Amino acid sequence: MSIATHTLPNGFRIVTEHMPGLQSASVGVWVSAGSRHEGEGETGIAHFLEHMAFKGTARRSALQIAEEIEDVGGYLNAYTSKEMTAYYARVLSADVPLAIDLIGDIVMNPAFDAREISVERGVILQEIGQTLDTPDDIIFDWLHEVSYPDQPFGRSILGPADLVRGFGEGDLRRFTGQFYAPDQMILSAAGGVDHEKIVRLAEEIFGRMPGRTVPLALGARFSGGERREVKTLEQAHFALSLEGPGYRDADVYTAQVFATALGGGMSSRLFQEIREKRGLCYTIGSHASAYADTGSLTIYAGTGAGEVADLARITVDELRRAAEDMSEAEITRARAQMKAGLLMGLESPSARCERLARVLAIWGRVPDLSEAVERIDAVDAVGARAYARALLARPPALALYGPVSAAPDHVALAQRLAA
Repeated sequence: MSIATHTLPNGFRIVTEHMPGLQSASVGVWVSAGSRHEGEGETGIAHFLEHMAFKGTARRSALQIAEEIEDVGGYLNAYTSKEMTAYYARVLSADVPLAIDLIGDIVMNPAFDAREISVERGVILQEIGQTLDTPDDIIFDWLHEVSYPDQPFGRSILGPADLVRGFGEGDLRRFTGQFYAPDQMILSAAGGVDHEKIVRLAEEIFGRMPGRTVPLALGARFSGGERREVKTLEQAHFALSLEGPGYRDADVYTAQVFATALGGGMSSRLFQEIREKRGLCYTIGSHASAYADTGSLTIYAGTGAGEVADLARITVDELRRAAEDMSEAEITRARAQMKAGLLMGLESPSARCERLARVLAIWGRVPDLSEAVERIDAVDAVGARAYARALLARPPALALYGPVSAAPDHVALAQRLAA
């Protein structure tokens, strides 16, 4: 496999990875414009814009976009995250030029037809309603809000319904005009692809964009807090978060290994102690998230009304105990899980394509996979315990939903963490 990069004079970047033997390819454009870049009154606009990508351009109707990609057996999709918006396709190798042309068209020439905006607004409002009706979805939005209050980084990607109802063409064009600059875009492709051909296509489609620099404000501030919504549900939903390192921080791999050992699998501490030994829940786990300037360790569980208080206290006790006696065997197992997940997860061109774009956006280069493996292997129990002790000194964020009246509050859990 060979990875190649190229930067056009206007700052637009191209990265490809040829995977021998494949007759298909994944290709997409990743834009460094996500929900954290939205201004006051714009919450949800990045996601709305992503939805509008497939609703017609200056050259194609919404139906033509769908027909052209499906005429060749491919598919086209998009997503919005806190820091990026992605538009991507999976096609046969011979149809890569069509896919790039389609993606370039929807990114650079959206029509923003008033009728289509109205139709898609209804779709997004249904998506918001669905999320509100899904406790193990909405609880993470609430957790993020209390972790990062009163700042764009803490707000929902979907946005509140009242703002979504008011978005129009001017809002969409203002956001794209501000953030959809060539130096914020990466064209990534993996599979049966030819780097030089893709560079030529990118030059034709994206090379005409005027070069400009877009400063992206950072400065997320984790402060912790609590949101508790008491409601008659079958389960009590519990989510706890502590601030962790950003993805450029030296401790980012330590954070990920520790989260895996704590609650990343069936052999993890939380799973064994809380589910297997005590039977307090069906679902429990932990994971580490990382962003440009912050990150988090998040623990989630669903349990019964009568068990939520014990679950919360035991979870905190296990977290505190792990900071003192996490063993080398546990860390070794967690490292193996991470490495296997990393390598097995990159066996498809779609996963490769996304990795290329993400690491190029983060590092300005594409590190070899061996670098990630080496950094995972460098994590040991001593470092994991030191990281965990520093973690426990920070204020937690807590979100609770359902029959949760009996659960301890975030102040009590913070005191228990520090005990």
